Amino acid sequence: MRFHPLASKDYLKAIRSYERESERAAERFIAAVDVALEQISDNPLLWPKYDERFRWISLRRFPYILYFEILDDTPIQIIAVAHKSRKPGYWKRRAKKR
Repeated sequence: MRFHPLASKDYLKAIRSYERESERAAERFIAAVDVALEQISDNPLLWPKYDERFRWISLRRFPYILYFEILDDTPIQIIAVAHKSRKPGYWKRRAKKR
């Protein structure tokens, strides 16, 4: 599994935001992302489709969604770590055309 560079930025930005709240909140957020990544790895086809190319998983207890793509050259690419208030699909330009 790999993160798109902009998805990594999304993730780090969210961590910094929670760190301003409290170190514990940031740790819980990181743990929630880790759980979601493990769930994706265990069965990527289990998660709902966003469209024909992308799937998503919502984090427990946090208003974030991980959008991902199952690729041929690597198993999974996380395209976005998106706050639920963001405009849907803003991240679609990040994915390479097939």
